[in-house]
Amino acid sequence: MTTFVIPLLSILMMKLTKNIVSFHMENKDERVFPFSMISLFYMITTYLFYIKFQVDPALILALAVITISVILLTSITFFWKISAHMTGTAGLMAIIIAIALKNPAIDYLYLVLGSTILTGSIGSARLYLNAHTPAEVLIGFGLGFTVCFSAFYWML
Repeated sequence: MTTFVIPLLSILMMKLTKNIVSFHMENKDERVFPFSMISLFYMITTYLFYIKFQVDPALILALAVITISVILLTSITFFWKISAHMTGTAGLMAIIIAIALKNPAIDYLYLVLGSTILTGSIGSARLYLNAHTPAEVLIGFGLGFTVCFSAFYWML
């Protein structure tokens, strides 16, 4: 709820109240408020899962690195527009690769290939649609991959 439904409803309300011009949020200035709200929702979710629920530490780590990625993405958005899509998919790919490297006895080949194809397809689509420049896609990829891979490789 707090990482998908509530942010989605918040963005819908921002559109209806004309705080954002379109759902595409093509302008970097238009992205700051929605991304800040999403950062807040992720922080609350991570906090609640950490404090209130007894869940697997890997889930807490995943929530924490996603929260850090979203906060960094929001911070960068004050100065430059980068691809949030690439940050998210590269983060997923990095988590899968880190887990695969830490557990060589289990075959993660199809997950690694699938996440790589997904990430490449989304990056290509962002470029094809002229939603981002190659640099914005590359920096988005670098942010998501670096934060998530580092955390999962060194902390899990």
